[in-house]
Amino acid sequence: MTDETRLWPLVEERARRTPDALLALDEHGRKLSFDAYRTRAERVAAALAQRGVGPGDRVAWQLPGWIESLVLVAALARLGAVQNPILPIYREREVGFILRQAHPKLFVVPCAWRGFAFETFARGLAAEMASEGQPMSLLVCDRALPEASAHELLPWEPGDAQTPRWIFYTSGTTGDPKGALHSDETLGAGSLGVVERFELGPDDRYPLVFPFTHIGGIGMLFVQLMVGTAAVLVEQYDEEKTLPFLAEQGITLAAGGTPLVMRYLQYQRRHPERRLFPRLRMAMGGAAPKPPQLHAEVKAQLGGAGVVSVYGLTEAPFAAVGSPRDPDVALATSEGRAGGGAELRCVTPEGRTCATGAEGELQVRGPQVCLGYLDPARDAEAFTEDEWFRTGDLARLDADGFVSVTGRLKEIIIRKGENISAKEVEDVLYAHPGVQEVAVIGVPDAETGERCCAVVVPEREAALDLAELARFCRTAGLAPQKWPERLEQLDALPRNASGKVRKVDLERRFGGRE
Repeated sequence: MTDETRLWPLVEERARRTPDALLALDEHGRKLSFDAYRTRAERVAAALAQRGVGPGDRVAWQLPGWIESLVLVAALARLGAVQNPILPIYREREVGFILRQAHPKLFVVPCAWRGFAFETFARGLAAEMASEGQPMSLLVCDRALPEASAHELLPWEPGDAQTPRWIFYTSGTTGDPKGALHSDETLGAGSLGVVERFELGPDDRYPLVFPFTHIGGIGMLFVQLMVGTAAVLVEQYDEEKTLPFLAEQGITLAAGGTPLVMRYLQYQRRHPERRLFPRLRMAMGGAAPKPPQLHAEVKAQLGGAGVVSVYGLTEAPFAAVGSPRDPDVALATSEGRAGGGAELRCVTPEGRTCATGAEGELQVRGPQVCLGYLDPARDAEAFTEDEWFRTGDLARLDADGFVSVTGRLKEIIIRKGENISAKEVEDVLYAHPGVQEVAVIGVPDAETGERCCAVVVPEREAALDLAELARFCRTAGLAPQKWPERLEQLDALPRNASGKVRKVDLERRFGGRE
């Protein structure tokens, strides 16, 4: 392991240490070693330099989880460009907003993917921007990037640690996305915390099933380069095909966040005759709240140490990290402890630090926190005067430093003046044997202000009604004012690219909110 946190030096050092070790393989049988990774990245960097891309130039790219995406990241790092990865599910509204704000010199897209004509879409946006005085070049990449001789490349320049090298836009559930500025050092700090807590090494393999353009995808590339871990790339998740493929690859870290961990578990339940991941060391939770029962279920049925979670945001990735050595109660109920040099605190609405175990807004400070926003007007609201980042999450910190996220500040349901935590109700309902997934929202009510509405994905053939859920809540000891007063059932919950439930969609559908 190295304590280097800058991307291009990590690429060179890993190629020197373990040149023939596997960096990545995909569903098409293509493989890439660390040495080949460095070589291809340099050739792609040379070709991009011929197109005029150099240090400080902004390059936006919207690619699936391809080997070429990994190569492009390293090539742009070699040139010292500022990268703006964009989630592949974003379309005209989000991408248009991002490109107009970030104003990249170059935009890299596939010709088409999953039935969507990215090239046509991108050319239309480029024409609009040119007419607005913001010219932008396009590069269409279909599993192939331009290459040239690397002999004429200028030497790599390290730059300053406070120089932004990345612009990541939040994938939140409301409002326009926000562009968080990161350096290699801010990303690398959080990734180093994952390496240390997870005790990862060159024999580990993890699936890259979630979008690589997400900050967690780039963060895990840093992890790979630090220790020589291999990634198994899956560009599109398929309920029945993906997991057998991953099983063949010897996965040791079932990564992807809590929503995917739940899918792994559900598949294992449908196929109890064989262990899905025989070499599994742990499942990696995160990206969305986890029910406390999930850890024990994963440990018993998938194996390994159970669910070991990470906590972070686009603005502060991997701020808290669990360890397979943590006690089961901590793994079940917390997201780990501050990692990668981060500090965590919970504060009251008045800004005072909470007592141990008391609920308050979670704030984070440390080397993985972003350098601010591309729109600096957003900084004042996000940061305190003493440089703590306001996460907007409610949480508790225990005496040992374990952080338990209890909900979002904006996800408190106010019924007759009393606060109800949506996550508390969700945790109770998830334990019902007929509930596969659940999201709790507040819906407007003329008499009570808001009512608690449970939106449930039932288990197959499960018969659920409101009276049954109330009975279950009573048996679980939940206070009567917190019981759901409305039940809605769906085949699947709407989620964003990070796996978080889009509660705003549920509120619009069932609560009539705008």
